[in-house]
Parts: sequence; C-alpha cells; structure tokens
Amino acid sequence: MVLSGALVLGLHTLMTLLRPGGAGDIKADHMGSYGPAFYQSYGASGQFTHEFDGEQLFSVDLKKREAVWRLPEFGDFTHFDPQGGLASIAVIRAHLDVLVNRSNRTRATNVPPRVTILPKSHVELGQPNVLICIVGNIFPPVINVTWLRNGQTVTEGVAQTSFYSQPDHLFRKFHYLPFVPAADDVYDCRVEHWGLDGPLLGHWEPQVPPLPPDATETLVCALGLATGLVGIILVITGTRLSSAPR
Repeated sequence: MVLSGALVLGLHTLMTLLRPGGAGDIKADHMGSYGPAFYQSYGASGQFTHEFDGEQLFSVDLKKREAVWRLPEFGDFTHFDPQGGLASIAVIRAHLDVLVNRSNRTRATNVPPRVTILPKSHVELGQPNVLICIVGNIFPPVINVTWLRNGQTVTEGVAQTSFYSQPDHLFRKFHYLPFVPAADDVYDCRVEHWGLDGPLLGHWEPQVPPLPPDATETLVCALGLATGLVGIILVITGTRLSSAPR
C-alpha cells in the first residue's frame, strides 16, 4: 500500500517569526507549518510526518531525503515515496515569506520546554543501560540538546528521534545516551530553547544509598563483638557442664 501525501496534509497553517533569545547556538529566522509538514528557514531543516491514532509512523527529513520509520518494522508493511514529503516541505519553504508578510511579522510566543530523564531498564551498577531524555512542550521545534556526564559533554553513541507532534500543536523529542551506571557518575540533559532564559538541565544519578565512611569498620567491630559474645557463652556453658554432678 502506498500512502498518498494528500492523506496526511491537514488544514492548519502556522507562521512564526523567531529571534534568538538565550540559546546562543540556535540559529533560525522563520518557521512555517502546514499540517504535518514544517520547515525552519535555516539550512536544510524541515520535517514531514505521518501519524495514525496520535502516534507517528514515519517522518521525511530534508537532510536524509528518505522516509525514516519510527520502528523499522513499520516499513515492512507499507511504503511511502519520500518525494511526496519533500514536495510538501518545499511548498512551505516557497511560501514562507508570504506567511510572514500576512502575519504583519508578528512574533510567535516561545513556549518553555519540559525535561524528564529516565533509564530504559532497571539500573544495576556496572550493567549497560540507556538514559532517555524526554523533551516535551516544545514550540517552536528548534532546540539544542546536549548530554553531560560529570559536567563534561558526551557525544559517543547518542541518538535522537525526529519531532513528534502533540495534540496542542506543541512538539516533543527523545534523546538517548548509552551508558554504564557507576556510583560516582551523574548525568545531565542540557536543553537550550528560545522559551528559556538560560539552559535547562534535566538531572539524573544512580539511586544508590551512600555508605558512611566508617561503615566497614563498624561492620567489622559488630562482627567481632558478636563472635566474642558467642565464645563467652560457649565457655560458660562448657564450664557449667563440666562442674555438674555426674
């Protein structure tokens, strides 16, 4: 089955005039959206998505110029020509100036995103796992996300999804970091966005109860005391048995 681009085009038209406001490395001028397609006027940045029952099935990215399925298995059941998505983004790109002028260059409201970090599976120290940074409530869909371990940037193995739309016309995004939990390591997901006065940090660290510095000494002393008491009891018991009349 081939999905037609006409089936996934909505009637919602949105224009945004953007200016940097606190996220210094984010660069964009305008963003136009038509249904599930949106385009930001910086470089080759845009996205065309297809959703079913509120869940995204795939997206078409300008940089990759291919359909990227949310789960690889989805591509086994159907097919989509990415040229349809690219054409939709091209329409937005061509008419972006018109949308800007019609809006009287009104600047849209930047919505502060929310950040949540959680592990993919139960955390065991020394066992490989994946941290998931969920960034929601995003508008406009232009954002910088950086992983930090003990305050240092981590780039090896990181991955991310495309933007997923929300029913309220905001967006969400998922970022992933493979890691091996260690008791002394802490992780942060740093988010930069126009809706923030400064970088927003989502923090995570292993929930391992810290041991007091003298915990080992205390344990040894307790064991020694217990052993001594047992020895005394045995000596007393043996003395009583030996002195008992036969």
